Amino acid sequence: MRRPLKQKSTRKIFSRGGSYAVTLPIEIVKELKWREKQKVVIKKRGKGILIVDWEK
Repeated sequence: MRRPLKQKSTRKIFSRGGSYAVTLPIEIVKELKWREKQKVVIKKRGKGILIVDWEK
């Protein structure tokens, strides 16, 4: 069952193997052309976070 459109960006944080994880909406991942196991950089921005592609 799919979520209503306005709830697609709402996610829960869960614990996995001593770390925390959040799933990303597939539409965003496809738009950014990200793939499984791709490296990303996480930056703290005020009360939020910014996730960007890792560059060599």
